[in-house]
Amino acid sequence: MSIKDIADKCKSVVRALERKDIFTVLLIVLVSSASFGLGRLSGLEEKRTPIRIEQSAAAISAVAQKEGMAPEAKKGTAGLSESLSGASAVQAGSFVASKNGTTYHFPWCSGALRIKDENKIWFDTKEAAERAGYHPAGNCKGL
Repeated sequence: MSIKDIADKCKSVVRALERKDIFTVLLIVLVSSASFGLGRLSGLEEKRTPIRIEQSAAAISAVAQKEGMAPEAKKGTAGLSESLSGASAVQAGSFVASKNGTTYHFPWCSGALRIKDENKIWFDTKEAAERAGYHPAGNCKGL
């Protein structure tokens, strides 16, 4: 095979690539490969199981005894748990209130973020917070 033959083959390949049909086929192959790869990646996310953190009633009562809460506070309302200070905070609910306040918040609301950990009281439901004498915070949207 001579250099002239190699040059002729290269020219024929270049002419073939200049045609729109080849470009369209290459584009379809690249798009389908990318779609397949993204589909495989999204399938990996579905196989993961979400992490759930659950707090048992026995653990909450153990915390109440450890903290020396009054017997009426131990009985309390359903879904009520005191928060411990420091890194061992117990978070048993979806709503938080202050021991010294009158309103309850979502944990991400600005009012809830200002409550010290040792003063936080957690509730599972809005009804439990309202039975304990708290009312919704005005600046916490969605309450």
